[in-house]
Amino acid sequence: MNQAVNPGATIDVDRSDPGYRTWLKESVRRIRAEAGRSADTHLLRFPLPGEWDIDLYLKDESTHPTGSLKHRLARSLFLYGLCNGWIRPGVPVIEASSGSTAVSEAYFARLIGVPFIAVMPRSTSAEKCRLIQLHGAQCHFVDDPRGMYQEAAVLAERTGGHYLDQFTYAERATDWRGNNNIAESVFGQLSRERHPEPAWIVATAGTGGTSATIARYVRYMQYDTLLCVADPENSCFFDGWCHHDPDARCERASRIEGIGRPRMEPSFLPEVIDRMMKVPDAATVAAVRALEQVLGRKAGGSTGTGLWSALKIIAEMLQAGRAGSVVTLICDPGERYLDRYYSDAWLAAQKLDIEPYARTITDFLATGRWSG
Repeated sequence: MNQAVNPGATIDVDRSDPGYRTWLKESVRRIRAEAGRSADTHLLRFPLPGEWDIDLYLKDESTHPTGSLKHRLARSLFLYGLCNGWIRPGVPVIEASSGSTAVSEAYFARLIGVPFIAVMPRSTSAEKCRLIQLHGAQCHFVDDPRGMYQEAAVLAERTGGHYLDQFTYAERATDWRGNNNIAESVFGQLSRERHPEPAWIVATAGTGGTSATIARYVRYMQYDTLLCVADPENSCFFDGWCHHDPDARCERASRIEGIGRPRMEPSFLPEVIDRMMKVPDAATVAAVRALEQVLGRKAGGSTGTGLWSALKIIAEMLQAGRAGSVVTLICDPGERYLDRYYSDAWLAAQKLDIEPYARTITDFLATGRWSG
């Protein structure tokens, strides 16, 4: 029954919920406390001949508690969702992910006590699935990676849950002006190096959030550093960027887990990128294997995509007689991909010949000549 309202009365609807606000405060406290317990990640030097007067650094994001660059993003997405009122007690949190983001998000979901469901391609590595389940989360598989987005949205609607949607919110959830984002961390760690302002930072793109954060921070701080984004095969980002095409698509799934997308993601900001490279998958694998030989560290495929591009940029600097520094990322550990990028059987099945690219890297480090 409708109640008559006095035209002169104040209409007052109070939806405040003391119990929810108590839970919200505690959830935010737990996530911020986790950040306080986490040390910064290392900036490793990749050895180059001293006479080159060029330094190559790798920001080792694999040392986060959940083992990847996505730990920063997951923390930001959870804080963003909590402070926007989207994440609620007992309500499932759902994400579309190729693996590493879901591992980190499962960790934060368990930290604040909410259910988590990862919508993932069926081809996702078994090790990533194990890590997600280790944090008490569920893996929900799709056969076609292009269907992840819709399946996650439908699942959220069906369960009454919240779809985090990293591919939309990655670039806006992170505070690009500072607050210990990855760019601020890199420049702080370089401050006492002989070339403290890098000529180039090389990133790879899955959501585009990392490249957007780095580019915005560089502009905000008025640095001259340029940003290169390296893209794998079977990804539309490179073509979309080259042709200014927001509708670019790729029909095949990327073999390099974590990067490369079938569509131009909302979080991918082409306008802030100075340069892009399309890197053959065989070159990516050759680069991660070279990294292990030089530093004794196994890394995921996306690290190899960035490292190949960084070495190519250094070759150009060397040829031009330019001193300086270049930074790229170790995005996650290679132990998650032993049956892929470190498996000769997988390479044979994929018809990937890494030998020409491996020779390019070996010859370059020995002679300074780049043939790739």
